Amino acid sequence: MSTVLSNFDTWKKFLGDRVEAAKKLGINEEAISKLAYEIGEFLDQKVDPKNDEERVLKELWDVGDEGDRKTMARLMVKLAGKNE
Repeated sequence: MSTVLSNFDTWKKFLGDRVEAAKKLGINEEAISKLAYEIGEFLDQKVDPKNDEERVLKELWDVGDEGDRKTMARLMVKLAGKNE
């Protein structure tokens, strides 16, 4: 996982691949966004940002409330979908 997180473009590609795989399994956008939120919570608590982009995302995550974080998770899913 640390290799994937060391480069933001690699992370977006990794996430995009996982989003596409989930859609092929029939998982809907809402469920994918919920999972992205849970992953964001895990990363916030357990993983130190590896680059400037991740540090900005962490700072935004930290100042946001739950609604803001859910919005960020949905946006990350959308962003990842553009990198398939």
